[in-house]
Amino acid sequence: MSPQIAHLSITEAQARLKPWPTRAPAIQTDEYLRRIERARRGLRALGAEALLITAGASLRYFTGIGWGASERLVALLLTTQGDLVLIAPSFEKGSLDAACKIPAQRCLWDEHENPYVLVARQMACRNARTLALDPEATVRVHTKLSAALGATRITDATHLIDGCRMRKSPAELALMQQVCDMTLEVQRLAAGIVHEGIGSNELVRFIDEAHRALGADNGSTFCIVQFGQATSFPHGVPGVQHLREGELVLIDTGCSVEGYNSDITRSYVFGKASDAQQRIWNLEQATQQAAFKAIRPGVSCESVDTAARRVLEAHGLGPDYRLPGLPHRTGHGCGLAIHEAPYLVRGNRQDLVTGMCCSNEPMIVVPGQFGVRLEDHFHVTEDGAQWFTPPSVAIDQPFA
Repeated sequence: MSPQIAHLSITEAQARLKPWPTRAPAIQTDEYLRRIERARRGLRALGAEALLITAGASLRYFTGIGWGASERLVALLLTTQGDLVLIAPSFEKGSLDAACKIPAQRCLWDEHENPYVLVARQMACRNARTLALDPEATVRVHTKLSAALGATRITDATHLIDGCRMRKSPAELALMQQVCDMTLEVQRLAAGIVHEGIGSNELVRFIDEAHRALGADNGSTFCIVQFGQATSFPHGVPGVQHLREGELVLIDTGCSVEGYNSDITRSYVFGKASDAQQRIWNLEQATQQAAFKAIRPGVSCESVDTAARRVLEAHGLGPDYRLPGLPHRTGHGCGLAIHEAPYLVRGNRQDLVTGMCCSNEPMIVVPGQFGVRLEDHFHVTEDGAQWFTPPSVAIDQPFA
């Protein structure tokens, strides 16, 4: 057995869990204000006078308010000029004041009031006639806004918001590095405690506890643990599995720090690999490296996906999404959301630029047998790309 796999007891692994010693600084007020100004420039380029950002990752990006969406409207109204306006229930004022990192006027509503009418009034007093709407807003929000705004045009703010969030600042990159480092350490410890008969649920529980112990925001944001044939399903199958000699282990998990997310997958063998497992693992490694080598500023997102698929097709897999082969895109952006723009997929002609952060995970699935996914994140640099986490070395050596 590899010295990286099955070499720890749970007690020994737990003893290594201590709060992360060097934490990246939180995003500061001046950076939030720069984001607001970038959004205002984007609004002018879009030909709109107002932007409404509802609760979720984008509200956190612009204000620091890390609230999820509910049936009650919580939103930021940003116009090309004038004060920012935060619209929220009156009883949330204290929580809002504590969470918000930027100066903004409060526009509060009581439970019997229609907050969408307040949005319309705020736009009218600013002479804003076109509203760009957060793409994460629900159908409920769009419907109620349409009723309140009447003839006011509502347009899609996807391009504006993605344009702001896709390119990470040095402060964001530092947070991404920390959160990826933390999850990689959790992956190392999880590999250390695997043993014959261990339940997938036991590993899920350990991984969540480990993320918490290291100082993640709320333990694991997600966790997929699969053994053997179950690894041939990209996002797993329900139920508890118990590990047997010679099976592949696939663990895909992440956590968040200050809202920024990790998403790292390791696939390795428990025991001795079969020839088929070894061949597919080596091909997965080569495919991940081919995608990485294709990355540089000015290259399209879809060309990275193409680079990965060419390796697979040269070895008789695919083509396209056919199995055995790669059933999904090569990667996705990551930041305040686990999956966000840009996406490394055919049809996405968006050019890569410095500061973009993405996963590189061209999974290979052999139906009815097993799957191998190696997933690490990178950020685009001036002359190529840089890994946040060093990729796996071998089928029995998942860590560099």
